[in-house]
Amino acid sequence: MHTELLAAKKTKKRSPSKKGILQAYIGQWDLQLMVIPGVLLVVLFSYVPMWGVLMSFQNYNLFTGFLDSQWVGMKHFDMFVHSSDFYRVMRNTLSISLLKLMFGFPAPIVLALLLNELKGFRFKRFVQTVSYLPHFMSWVIVSSFVISMLSVDNGSFNIFLMKLGIIHEPVNWLSTSQYFWGILVSSSVWKDVGFGAIVYLAAIAGIDPHLYEASAMDGAGRLRQIVSITIPSITPIIIIFLILNIGGILNAGFDDILNLTNNGANTLLRPVSDVIDTYVYRVGILGQRYSYATAVGLFKSAISVVLLVLANLLARRMGRSSLW
Repeated sequence: MHTELLAAKKTKKRSPSKKGILQAYIGQWDLQLMVIPGVLLVVLFSYVPMWGVLMSFQNYNLFTGFLDSQWVGMKHFDMFVHSSDFYRVMRNTLSISLLKLMFGFPAPIVLALLLNELKGFRFKRFVQTVSYLPHFMSWVIVSSFVISMLSVDNGSFNIFLMKLGIIHEPVNWLSTSQYFWGILVSSSVWKDVGFGAIVYLAAIAGIDPHLYEASAMDGAGRLRQIVSITIPSITPIIIIFLILNIGGILNAGFDDILNLTNNGANTLLRPVSDVIDTYVYRVGILGQRYSYATAVGLFKSAISVVLLVLANLLARRMGRSSLW
């Protein structure tokens, strides 16, 4: 009993007091100053705009403002769910997001594993640079490149296929709806695969090299080492990124779709290219239906939060890494 009391007193003494926390902050004043700009940016661009969520429950009038606009409750949410565009927009959003998740999520992992196996330092750096470069180009540049390559008039892709005898006349790829999802997902993967591999390469670099030495002594080859050591070691990072990707499953894209469809002017592709973000831009912003656009955006955000929480809960139940 006496021992337990002593342990409780020690624990109580070790718990930081308010004064101790304040002293710790003062002792790290230079680090706290570095954090302040980031905190201000988050507050300014993430929390202050939340005031605008009120628009989704109003018939917002630009001249009367938030306080004097008419309150309509869930009217705009009901309009969106029962609109003729709802099924098409949700189908395109989920289909494109799932395709990007299916092909875009494992691509950086595979690239990182392959780059880690390269022995030539110069060749490895060259491959890394070439794969990273597209990420630093805007979608305006990438889309222009894709449009030029797939052009009916002297497009390199059409010329290449005609030389091989696969097609006999040029195909208008970007005006044929059945090809759009493949073009969109391929260009998205090509643009982001190199930059996404950086995180996984950093995680691989932190693996204890003695594990590879011990496995080599036991006769394990490179493939067995990848399967038994590398992939299990980076699994926590993979799970965290998978949770984030599931939470953003309704972010099917905006810049890429808008640029590949000529700012949405290509109506031939609208049945397969109109996702939540482009729909909000076209109907809400360009159509000046601000309350309706806010309601659709809030609808998307609410579902994303629910998916994020469920994915994190599932990861915790499975005994894997989680965000919280």
